Amino acid sequence: MAAKKVKLAKNLILSVTAQVISLIVSFVLGFIVPKFIDEYQYSYWQTYVLYVGYVGVLHFGLLDGIVLRYSQYDYDELEKNRIRSQFQILLAFTSILSALTCGISCIFLESTSLWIVILVSVGIITKNIFTYTSYSFQITNRIHKYAFLVIAQRAAYAVVVVILLALKVNDFYWYCIAELFGDICAIFIGAFLNRGLYFGKALPIKEAFKESWINVSAGLFLMIANLSSALIVGAAKMIIQWRWDELVFGKIAFSFSVSNLFLTFVTAISVVLFPSMKRMDQSELPDLYDKIRQIISPILFVSLLFYFPVCKILNLWLPKYNASLPYLGILLPIIIFSSKVSLLTNNYLKAYRKEKQMLLINLLSIALGIVLFSVFAFAASNLELVLYSVVLVVVVRSVVSEVYAMKLIGKLNKKSILDFAVEIVMTAIFIASARMAGLLYGALIYLGAAVVYLIIYRKSLVAIFKKIAAKFRRGNEN
Repeated sequence: MAAKKVKLAKNLILSVTAQVISLIVSFVLGFIVPKFIDEYQYSYWQTYVLYVGYVGVLHFGLLDGIVLRYSQYDYDELEKNRIRSQFQILLAFTSILSALTCGISCIFLESTSLWIVILVSVGIITKNIFTYTSYSFQITNRIHKYAFLVIAQRAAYAVVVVILLALKVNDFYWYCIAELFGDICAIFIGAFLNRGLYFGKALPIKEAFKESWINVSAGLFLMIANLSSALIVGAAKMIIQWRWDELVFGKIAFSFSVSNLFLTFVTAISVVLFPSMKRMDQSELPDLYDKIRQIISPILFVSLLFYFPVCKILNLWLPKYNASLPYLGILLPIIIFSSKVSLLTNNYLKAYRKEKQMLLINLLSIALGIVLFSVFAFAASNLELVLYSVVLVVVVRSVVSEVYAMKLIGKLNKKSILDFAVEIVMTAIFIASARMAGLLYGALIYLGAAVVYLIIYRKSLVAIFKKIAAKFRRGNEN
């Protein structure tokens, strides 16, 4: 048991280290690039980023099925010819799909739209193969290699972007190519480190397709659940892009990109947790849920205080995006509820094999979102109401998911209901202070609310940190 916990801690540190690198790259992309390219080019670049973010579903659940079926195995225990056959099918399918997309776009599109679609079609191959590569390390709990892969991908991307900035390149498509280059570099590195899952004999074709069908059947619900989860925010961005012009979309995309920086760390922790949870006895999972929740909620709410100094800095650094900052004040709380879904409910529902329930919750959320986004965008023509509805839908999805997960593990009680109410009140206070008060008064108002929040939960926080300190002391003694 102690060895498992030490390995979990090491994996967590390695993964977070990789995501620190990723955060630095995201910082360059989010705050440096917009300074040196014009607003239209930035908007086109963000359009590519929006749509390429969804090509990862074009494996139709095959990779999610591999994760669900093989996460409990170590690398040496895998039937490598079985996994290799899935790689070959994935590569062939995405290549055909990419070629068809390119061919059709060349017939019907031109200029900027053609560029965007061609680059996205290349991403169909690179994003899915990169996902295969990263999943192969995650499911076998080789987090140190996964961390190296992430660092390589982000570093290659960053180096090319820095060169482009140094050369004063303004055209958006070069920055898209830089990202694809990073993916390709990581794929080659992953293939070298993971040769057993790339090269060698595979299953016969008939058996390989049978295996693919099993994987797709197992992973389809999870893939659709993940897609619908991403679409809660993505649908809002798409509707904004369709309803308003490029400059408005660019301002909103900037606000979303800043809020997404924080989620980088959450992704890192989630990557470590799921394979580790698959290896844990289910009787241990309920207590782990409480510990994770009691730690992350205060950290997330206190972290919102950074909004106020960051806004001051952005006002000076990127004055042409000043209009984005009020939107950021509305959107930032989504990181709290998206983080809890990513860290807690999704991992727990996957561990208990409740993908269908995940899917249902996410589909209902996206249906609610599309209705609200469409009404506020096309009928009311009110951009702020669209953004408020994004926050509302994310909060509803998070609370419903947590209620279901807590009932599943026997942790739903009056205290948890009170916690939800407190978190919603804190969210409302933050949005009100960020949106309606100035930076100074807003910071003071939310600081006061954060202090009260910490006082309310001081006993549970002190107890958690005492347990952590005790474990560190025992570890040092050993």
